[in-house]
Amino acid sequence: MLKVSKVRLQQGYRTMKWPDGPAPEMPPHFTGRPVISGDCCNGCGDCAKVCPTGAIAVADGKISLDTGLCIFCGKCEKACSKDAIKFGNDFRLASAKREDLVVQPGNDMTPNAYSEAIHKLFGRSLKLRQVSAGGCNACEADTNVLGTLAWDLGRFGIQFVASPRHADGILVTGPVSKNMELALKKTYEAVPAPKIVIAVGACAVSGGIYCGQKETHKGVPEIIPVDLFVPGCPPHPATILDGLLRLLRK
Repeated sequence: MLKVSKVRLQQGYRTMKWPDGPAPEMPPHFTGRPVISGDCCNGCGDCAKVCPTGAIAVADGKISLDTGLCIFCGKCEKACSKDAIKFGNDFRLASAKREDLVVQPGNDMTPNAYSEAIHKLFGRSLKLRQVSAGGCNACEADTNVLGTLAWDLGRFGIQFVASPRHADGILVTGPVSKNMELALKKTYEAVPAPKIVIAVGACAVSGGIYCGQKETHKGVPEIIPVDLFVPGCPPHPATILDGLLRLLRK
């Protein structure tokens, strides 16, 4: 025990200073919020042709990209000969409204995630029950990272609990497979009102790469109402935490 305490003292303070300090540095291969240039597009549609989820639409020579469907593979950026699509390193992707996840030319604003009603109810303390509704465990893994020493989700008054009876809401990952539909509904019903729902990852937001498959739904909104959408495949831990903090205005 003495050795453990000594090592811990030598390690010092490991929790990051963000959001009070600098944001965590994103890795070189990180793919963040896309920026679309309307002046460059010639309407060829090459970007839409290579998109594996159909997240891109081209109409009247203008591109729109649904980050709720996007898996951030970057194929569209490589396919565009006019450099009309560029993925940046902005991890602030979460939105309170599904329609605000659609990026259009000239619209590089961070989506609004704040809810005054939710802030008043849960601004000081938020307990969440996590539900994996047929996910691959990538989003689940990045959500679990928030409980580590470096991120320390609990310092914001946000914690995960074991029972929906003790929760203020649920955080859902996965596209909601047919086999998980009833379990998700029962978990939602077990949470006392008022309650919130957070959809994390492209699959939970829209179905992701499973969108249109008969074995799954098109994400959480097809089953229960959603208060916060966190896109990504999987979303970076910073994206998830940023969404939670902006939802509560912390």
